[in-house]
Amino acid sequence: MTATEGVGRRRFLTLLGAGVAGASLPALVSGCAPGAPGTAAAPGRNRPLSAAFYQAINDLDPHGASAVDEASLLANRQIYDTLVTRRGEELAPSLATSWRQPDDTSWEFTLREDVVFHDGAKLTSADVKASLERLAASDGPQKPLWSAVDSVEAPDPRTIRITTKEPLGTLLVNLTLAFVIPATQIGKADLSRKPIGSGPFAVESFTPSSQLLLKPAAKHWGGAAKLSGLRLPYIPEASTRMTSLQNGEVDVTWIIPPDELKRLGGVKGVRIESKPGLNYFLAWFNCGRKPFSDPRVRRALHHALDIKGIVSSLYGDAATVMDAPIPPAVFGHAPQQPYPYDPDLAKRELAEAGHGSGIRTSMMWFKDTGPLATELAQSIISAWAKVGVVVEPQQIEKAAWIKRLTALDWDIELQVNTVTTGDADYTLGRLYTSTANRMGYRNKELDGILAKARSTSDQDERKSLYGQACEIIWRDAVGVFPAALSSTYGLRSTVTGFVPAANSQPEFRTVSTAG
Repeated sequence: MTATEGVGRRRFLTLLGAGVAGASLPALVSGCAPGAPGTAAAPGRNRPLSAAFYQAINDLDPHGASAVDEASLLANRQIYDTLVTRRGEELAPSLATSWRQPDDTSWEFTLREDVVFHDGAKLTSADVKASLERLAASDGPQKPLWSAVDSVEAPDPRTIRITTKEPLGTLLVNLTLAFVIPATQIGKADLSRKPIGSGPFAVESFTPSSQLLLKPAAKHWGGAAKLSGLRLPYIPEASTRMTSLQNGEVDVTWIIPPDELKRLGGVKGVRIESKPGLNYFLAWFNCGRKPFSDPRVRRALHHALDIKGIVSSLYGDAATVMDAPIPPAVFGHAPQQPYPYDPDLAKRELAEAGHGSGIRTSMMWFKDTGPLATELAQSIISAWAKVGVVVEPQQIEKAAWIKRLTALDWDIELQVNTVTTGDADYTLGRLYTSTANRMGYRNKELDGILAKARSTSDQDERKSLYGQACEIIWRDAVGVFPAALSSTYGLRSTVTGFVPAANSQPEFRTVSTAG
């Protein structure tokens, strides 16, 4: 194979902004740091741009523990490059100009000759090899994507050969997450704070959980960034972000609260752009812990929820009710029959499972996991209480949530997940296998289906297999999948060249500003 260039209610706002509306954003944007609106632009470039996300950037190591966090990926898209990238629905060359597959377990990539890192060093195959080997050897969240890699070779400065232990039909889409860094930077202490990449922007300064300031790279193979600077501040409060957008203190922001969509659409100087998203809420049951080891209990809790009513009340047009364990915009999605809302049936099923006197359990989540996460959790907990399931709410800090999540130290957990690559394998093949053991669920039939889907290059066969996987996960009620979130952005009218990203990771190289 060869490739060439080729909504909810007012409480939404008050919940996320409670106690912090009107926070000191002007103090953050004052001065002449890159990305601060109103600062002078370099000759030939537009003025700096400020893009506010609701999650914190904590780490810039593209292969580290935070490598698949939405906020980290947002930063990575600006600082680093990958061999392959996604252009709409298609996979396209990036650092690689072309690739071919000599046999079922071998891939060969030809690299560009005009790529330089931010320190001026020229990219060679040695850098790609070192980055891929680091990913394959890591214990980070991408590890399952690279477990089939047997070897990475660099026979000459412009060629990379990847050999897999078995056929790997997902290699190309996985490479859209394999950010390349200089081989000389691996092992350096400052990699997570001031790294070097080959992307369109270089790091100017970084304060974890506060803001990332970027400057245009001196040279980029795809063309210089049009902005004179890019600022990525952390503004978790929805009310502050929306006010900052209206006031021009922020040029771009997302996620947009449902109640604000209509109002912002009528604000002079602001426009809304949206597309189906890859972000969705899930509430996993710990299937390795009683009583959730019994699928009858899990199904009963499904029947106790009026998912359609909850999603409509909280999110309105900003989300759609899920009908599978992955959103409709994902390759491999297959719609399933919804669990009917029937509290009486839920009570009978709980009684048949030996829990007629009720269940006491707990649900954990962290505040910034997604819009209206707290109210969504409360709505679910309230509905379960009506069938005798008493749930202790546990809103905790993200670091504690991650620690407990990976240790399976929880009963039920709520989060927003993102199918970053747009391919079902990224979520189903990475999280639902017995080996991954992410929610105490083990199903050998599912393991076989996911392994086959990963190994074949036949996309029609892969789609069919992921449809079977969706059916099994849905039938076994591994979790509740309430809502797929629309990918909605608010922009100042002075912003041009912006392309909404379904995965909440927009790229800013071609974006311009005026005024």
